Amino acid sequence: MREKKRIFFFSHALELGGAERALLGLLEAIDLERYKVDLFLMRHCGELLPYVPTGVHLLPEVRAYTCLAEPIGQTLRKGAFGVALGRAVGKYRSKRFIEQNFPGRDQGVSLEYSHKYTRPFLPSVGEGVYDLAVSFLTPHYLVAEKVRAKRKLAWIHTDYDAIQIDTASEEKMWGAYDHIVSISDRCTESFLKKFPSLADKILRIDNILSPALIRRQAEESAPLGMERGTIKILSVGRFCTAKNFDNVPDICRRIRETGLDVHWYLIGFGGDEDLIRARIAQTGMEEHVTILGKKSVPYPYFKACDLYVQPSRYEGNCVSVHEAQILGRPVVITAYATSASQLEDGVDGVVVPMDNEGCAAGIAALLRDRERMEQLSAACLGRDYSNRDQVEKLYALMEG
Repeated sequence: MREKKRIFFFSHALELGGAERALLGLLEAIDLERYKVDLFLMRHCGELLPYVPTGVHLLPEVRAYTCLAEPIGQTLRKGAFGVALGRAVGKYRSKRFIEQNFPGRDQGVSLEYSHKYTRPFLPSVGEGVYDLAVSFLTPHYLVAEKVRAKRKLAWIHTDYDAIQIDTASEEKMWGAYDHIVSISDRCTESFLKKFPSLADKILRIDNILSPALIRRQAEESAPLGMERGTIKILSVGRFCTAKNFDNVPDICRRIRETGLDVHWYLIGFGGDEDLIRARIAQTGMEEHVTILGKKSVPYPYFKACDLYVQPSRYEGNCVSVHEAQILGRPVVITAYATSASQLEDGVDGVVVPMDNEGCAAGIAALLRDRERMEQLSAACLGRDYSNRDQVEKLYALMEG
């Protein structure tokens, strides 16, 4: 029997998020009879941590890495003075770069610079030499420099047309890898607009999900707090600019003005929560838009809703959309740039305009068409959204 080849995965933590659920789906799909998998997380925290597949080796936390996502003062109290210095330098230089290039619009520079300037103070991680090392979430400096592997792979999860970055700095970061994985053709297109020299490194691997686990967990508990409203709409995701939940109260108000008794539920967490609550109050939607907060197992809520809506400004390839489809929910998404990679418009979902008026009108029209809703649901149940065959592309990188 041949010796197992070894794969190393690096990520931040396992908090609730589409990328994190996609990572778990990928880990579950790997044949552990053929491959040995080590997972390194900077922080052993997050509601999804208990779902790391049995057989995947979770490496111990390393104190210096835990300091990358906490206040600098706490980092100093831990005695990680080099990390604190690197973070302070990164904070200062990112602030200057943002002020000079796109004032007030930091969508990744601060985090990239934080890792860029702390890397000299971080120890190597992993156990020996791996056949493949995977950096699953950006910034991608650490696997490039702190892990020993024959081949290294970094993952793209976002639409680069929609964010502002330090292109010259990131090009060096991405260029250190043998391969770069994109989760959709649109992600590839937007990435290569910024980094055309990296075209020969790109490989597409779609997000991998576990329909059996999703369906099983959908039956495990009651969707508490989701009792109000004749028609229940659900959206799931981080409370951040990309997801556009701050516009949900106004969209909901417009739908209700057409005479439909809808109640919109939001599952997630993040820095935009105060903004979303302010918008709820401004639109008078306190009784019709409910923030349910974090849910480690959101699937009972998917199952209980009448319609799943992803009102995003931009996406890479939204995992929550496919989870809703797996559970047979009619789905509406806005016309963000990667929408064509998410669903077949009019067949297993509907694409509506991005603006609030058009979005509300599209949702209202669908809700009034019960037959069309049922057709969408049936189409979703008849399709396979797992993408489990995509794991073969990962194997090919080691076997070729």
